[in-house]
Amino acid sequence: MSAAIEIKDVQKRFGNVSIIRDLNLSVAKGERHAIIGPNGAGKSTTFNLISGYIKPSAGEIRLNGDAISGLRPFEINRRGLSRSFQVTNVFARMTVLENVRCAVLWATGHGYAFWKNVDHLPEVKRRTDRILDDIHLGHRRDVPAGLLTYAEQRELEIGITIAGGASVIMLDEPTAGMSLAETERAVALIRRLTEGRTLVIVEHDMSVVFGLADRISVLVYGQIIASGTPEEIRANRQVKEAYLGEEAH
Repeated sequence: MSAAIEIKDVQKRFGNVSIIRDLNLSVAKGERHAIIGPNGAGKSTTFNLISGYIKPSAGEIRLNGDAISGLRPFEINRRGLSRSFQVTNVFARMTVLENVRCAVLWATGHGYAFWKNVDHLPEVKRRTDRILDDIHLGHRRDVPAGLLTYAEQRELEIGITIAGGASVIMLDEPTAGMSLAETERAVALIRRLTEGRTLVIVEHDMSVVFGLADRISVLVYGQIIASGTPEEIRANRQVKEAYLGEEAH
């Protein structure tokens, strides 16, 4: 199976400090791939490298076979990759509808123009309404995003992330801070909305990781120490010693 994301010998240094060291990772198209590891392992840095928010000091990153190393985030997004962030990143004063519609407008090439009436863009309306239904926030469409519950804001952010129809979705700790019931709902939502797409997820909740991922890569001190199926990672002695410990059981 061809790779959606390929990372080859990537390094990232900040001054004399190496955060990512000779990182190699391949994520197959259509795969749900989790990246786990202890705090400070370089997981968010890896996300930022792939999505273009920081540039690698060395090495190569490819998206669907095309080199993207050094491209700006919006250029990578236009090539089919969309991501969320650890910290909820929505427009608090805009309504739920307006948040999703903005993402759809940019994805469909309309951008912002004060002379355009969005009511005259039926495809934008259809896509926006469909996403609101998909994330179960249609009944909250006219509520300012800042008044949503934390779990609802995370659901909205997932909706914004998928609004552009990207083939590769990256979610950075999407269930952080959620209750057990909220986490179960979020996992079901992620599983449904990423069907047929490639998903790369950073997550600390091991029940989410082992329940959602097809493959798991373990990042420790800026290097992948193991990649495999959930069963292989659960049984890997090096992974247990470095990170999972009792959580492997």
